[in-house]
Amino acid sequence: MKKFAAKAASALCAFGLSMAMTASVQAAADNEAIIERIKPVGSVCVQGDENCGGAASAAAASTSGARSGEEIYTGKCAACHASGVLGAPKFGTNEMQLRLDEKGMETLLSHAINGFNAMPPRGTCSDCSDEEIEAAVNHMLGQ
Repeated sequence: MKKFAAKAASALCAFGLSMAMTASVQAAADNEAIIERIKPVGSVCVQGDENCGGAASAAAASTSGARSGEEIYTGKCAACHASGVLGAPKFGTNEMQLRLDEKGMETLLSHAINGFNAMPPRGTCSDCSDEEIEAAVNHMLGQ
């Protein structure tokens, strides 16, 4: 009976060890799946960072050359200024000219660049230069 008990104990130990190894392999697979599920979707590249690769050069290539005032107005400003959303001076009326006469060009440009009332800074054109904003204001004034 002792031989049988020893063999049974040995078999149980071997079975337990194989189950532990299976659980360990399963846990490793689960950990890999978890790591895959929670990995970052993207990354931030700061201009000038050497780890960015070609992202910085692609961004620089897309912003080459100034856009015209009409392009800026049509692409960005018209969303509000075509219909006068939240008191925005409507394009094609004398509202912009009245504001120019009342406040002056320096104030109009300051409002366009820094924001004013419901208008956010640079309107909806965060990638516009000051010169492009000025060209869009001039376009709206008909100049």
